[in-house]
Amino acid sequence: MGVNYLDYADVNMADVDAVVVGSGFAGSVMARELAERGNKRVLVIEKKNHIAGNMYDEIDEAGILVHRYGPHIFHTNNQRAFDYLQRFTEWRDYQHEVLANWYGTFMPVPFNKNSMEIAFGEEEAARLTEKLIETFGDERKVTITELRAQDDPDLEKVADFVYENVFLYYTQKQWGLTPDEVDPSVVARVPVFLSRDNRYFQDEFQGMPLEGYTPLFERMLDHENISVCLNTEAESVFDLRFSSDDEDAPLSAIALKDQNFEGPIIYTGPLDELFLARFGRLPYRTLDFVYETYDQEFWQPCGTVNYTVTEPYTRITEFKYLTGQEAPNTTIMKEFSHPYEDPDTQIPYYAIINDENNAHYNRYLALTEPLDNFYPLGRLAEYRYYNMDVIIGRALALADELVG
Repeated sequence: MGVNYLDYADVNMADVDAVVVGSGFAGSVMARELAERGNKRVLVIEKKNHIAGNMYDEIDEAGILVHRYGPHIFHTNNQRAFDYLQRFTEWRDYQHEVLANWYGTFMPVPFNKNSMEIAFGEEEAARLTEKLIETFGDERKVTITELRAQDDPDLEKVADFVYENVFLYYTQKQWGLTPDEVDPSVVARVPVFLSRDNRYFQDEFQGMPLEGYTPLFERMLDHENISVCLNTEAESVFDLRFSSDDEDAPLSAIALKDQNFEGPIIYTGPLDELFLARFGRLPYRTLDFVYETYDQEFWQPCGTVNYTVTEPYTRITEFKYLTGQEAPNTTIMKEFSHPYEDPDTQIPYYAIINDENNAHYNRYLALTEPLDNFYPLGRLAEYRYYNMDVIIGRALALADELVG
């Protein structure tokens, strides 16, 4: 059958039982569940000119399958999330590895026993590793904060090296922060992995959709009860009706095509944009991607290389490692992070989470709370950072609540 695409002008709201804004994992899982388990006629409104949200992938001009909005590697310990996606894709076994480019030398990230030997030499690394194991035990992830809490200059030496050569400059580029502005809670989570396991993730289930993410979403949205409107902004088609003219007056209803909509509305976009930023824009970091194609089989030694001490970009991804595609040429992608300032030309990727911004977000959220049919879901709508599997789990849990 395929995805049923529809022009919004042709939508008859009498034929719609539920509205989903966004077709990433949050929106697509909810659309499928409401359509399939709930037997509801679902209208999906998508701002982009394609489905799959930021997971969208496609063949570039060089014939290489690339992720258009940054690399996405699926990994989880959530059996239900993994099993759910298996309905819509076969998997390619892929174990993601990341290297840090340390002044031209590659070392595994997270920093581990192999990294230790590269940084300190085999003899010194053996001594430091032995002390780490004596203190914390083997095969453990130990944070910088834990290392510094010990009254031992050797452990502090390891912590200082990781902080200065793996974490600091990368974080400054990623978040636009000075060292003094880096939140201590963020530093506290930076690990040293007492292992020779170079994998970036140690989750039970890891892999890539065999044919790519876009075909996975096409299958998920392929249901007789689902219609998809592309190039359609919620803020353009939603008529927000407020309880009064006060700036902080909450919503009393959301209308579409001049009718108050009573069915469930699953909203996965930025909450501030729905209200036309009436309280000012929520702060995000956005990303620019620069693609380069080379006439050689591979350009770098693994899928992702982080530039932790040099270069203005944060990392380079080479997609053929992720997808398993065989080709004589290759495409890489350089990633640049900077402030999100223009919703017409930029995409919000990472919420900048702190007390002030949370309060700012909660002011928007309060506008929706009287509506018992409005459900904000996902990174943007909840102003949180979620991995893909967590979003799938949250969508399935919400579907359980709505359809049983």
